[in-house]
Amino acid sequence: MPVDDAFARTDLARLYDVLNPAGPDTDFYLRLVAGHSSILDIGCGTGLLTRLYAEAGHNVTGVEPAEGMLTVAQQNDADSLVEWVAATAADFVSDKRFDLVVMTGHVFQVFLDGAETLAALENICRHLKPGGRLAFDSRNPLVRTFADWTEEKTRRRIAVGDVGDVDVHHQLLAVDDERVTFESVFDFIGTARRETSDSTLRFPSQETISTLLADAGFADVTWLGDWDGSAFAADSREIIVIARSAG
Repeated sequence: MPVDDAFARTDLARLYDVLNPAGPDTDFYLRLVAGHSSILDIGCGTGLLTRLYAEAGHNVTGVEPAEGMLTVAQQNDADSLVEWVAATAADFVSDKRFDLVVMTGHVFQVFLDGAETLAALENICRHLKPGGRLAFDSRNPLVRTFADWTEEKTRRRIAVGDVGDVDVHHQLLAVDDERVTFESVFDFIGTARRETSDSTLRFPSQETISTLLADAGFADVTWLGDWDGSAFAADSREIIVIARSAG
């Protein structure tokens, strides 16, 4: 599975937490666990949520295929609270079995076809304890949020430590059925340097996701549409899934 430059390169990965700080989604995922739990964070990125789970006393493993993101995650984990693993959702292997697996930040959408998605879900199911839960989110294709991915609507300036100011925007490039391709542009103001990263995401429907979950061995699926816990509806921006392993 190819990794976007925005995540593979450490200089661009360092921008991620400023662009995507903790918010209502973070609070939602933190509320899913109580007591002492074993948690697997797939596509953990820079590890913001991963570290919060560990700091709360949980046994946490963070899995990330992008070298840049994983480097930042490890650097931010000064107390080595998390087990960090370089792997994809499909090829991760561990003897551990987990109470909860999460895929946050729309990681689910990087799987670009049914076979790739099913391979990831089946591997996740193998690593869950009987009755363990998987929680993830995916943008609702019916809302077509990608239509607003233009320079005019997404451009913003961020300040990043010793890097200085960076202007960031996204530009929609192509829509091919469920697949959406866009470009992320990073303008480093102090050095007049421009970096770009192309990405393709899949926007599967609720029906498609439901079929994939059943085929992978999940049951008892809860469908939510917002981080406040409200039920999924056709006009929800998010498809938020909590499913249990049927094993």
